[in-house]
Amino acid sequence: MAYSAKIGPSILSSDLSCLGSECVRMMECGADYLHLDVMDGHFVPNLTFGHPMVECLRKSVGQDPFFDMHMMVSRPEQWVKPMAAAGANQYTFHLEATTNPGSLIKDIRESGMKVGLAIKPGTTVEELAPWANQIDMALVMTVEPGFGGQKFMEDMMPKVSWLRSQFPSLDIEVDGGVGPDTIHKCAEAGANMIVSGSAVIGSDDPRSVIALLRTVVAEAIQKRSLDR
Repeated sequence: MAYSAKIGPSILSSDLSCLGSECVRMMECGADYLHLDVMDGHFVPNLTFGHPMVECLRKSVGQDPFFDMHMMVSRPEQWVKPMAAAGANQYTFHLEATTNPGSLIKDIRESGMKVGLAIKPGTTVEELAPWANQIDMALVMTVEPGFGGQKFMEDMMPKVSWLRSQFPSLDIEVDGGVGPDTIHKCAEAGANMIVSGSAVIGSDDPRSVIALLRTVVAEAIQKRSLDR
């Protein structure tokens, strides 16, 4: 059981006019990492930011924060080197966006980043399984990617449970509609990396929300290790 509870605020939910200070604020409130949503207007019907902004953020916040790049783009191969050069730590691409995951995984590793592999709600977890031993993290989307503020899809939890049972030490991330109301289901299913946007960043007290999310996940991990 090599995995631990980690909470990553989704910075797209923050005030984009002062992103640097928002990132610092989240880290000071106890965030374990930062989740950065890159959308290209093709793979998802929304447009956010690219590697130039990541490079500026890295210079602004220093080397410490771990940048988990959620690449909602139709050509993930294209951005591996630019993102690595910009200071990204993990490159999470969508299985649906590539015809050659193995080659892309290799490229990401060779560029010095960790590898994340994401699946949309309509993609089965069995399609991700062949790559699970080659990646650092699996991301199970709990909303349809592209828009913030959507309702959490509880029917995605069996995917998380199945991954946890098959790959006990894999980092498993959930993203979409996750907050204090839905964290228990995620934790029980076996997720250990928790992306939370508005529930954390929109809160009057982000520190206590982050602490709550982490406590619930850590307790579920401990329970699982005792149950074995």
